[in-house]
Amino acid sequence: QPGTRFMTAKIERFLAEHRPPTPCLIVDLDVVGAAFKATRDALPRAELHYAVKANPAPEILRILVALGSSFDAASPDEIDRCLAAGASPECISYGNTIKKEADIRHAFVRGVRRYAMDSAGELEKIAVAAPGARVYCRILTSNDGARWPLDRKFGCAPDMARDLLIAATGRGLAAEGIAFHVGS
Repeated sequence: QPGTRFMTAKIERFLAEHRPPTPCLIVDLDVVGAAFKATRDALPRAELHYAVKANPAPEILRILVALGSSFDAASPDEIDRCLAAGASPECISYGNTIKKEADIRHAFVRGVRRYAMDSAGELEKIAVAAPGARVYCRILTSNDGARWPLDRKFGCAPDMARDLLIAATGRGLAAEGIAFHVGS
């Protein structure tokens, strides 16, 4: 709807000139770029990873590559989309904690070296399919105040995370640290 808070003048012009069939999604790439820059400026020491599943459109991935974003991919397709958009494999993290060994190998062959885990089984698959990779462990978080219950979907207890990271080192992987699901 014209006049809503998400409608930019650029989008209003586009809709008036092209009248696309509805429903449709129209994104102002200038807004995407500005949001990334604002986040980067607010967190200057953080390495920002765009969650590709949020919107894997090539146009969005290309603008984020140009701005220096890193990427959190959840599938081989998302990894390939990032690479096609010009992302360096070093900027891609395979953040899904439940991966097929073949999918880990797919990512590893393409140069991806950072993987999420939250179980001994996942650690073993990474050790076999991505030798020497960097790993981080997703921990469970409290769901207090969240609008959607994701606290038990992925992650492990902090004590288990410690044990997994120690075990990762013993399997020849580089233990990077912990992560949590921001939605939780």
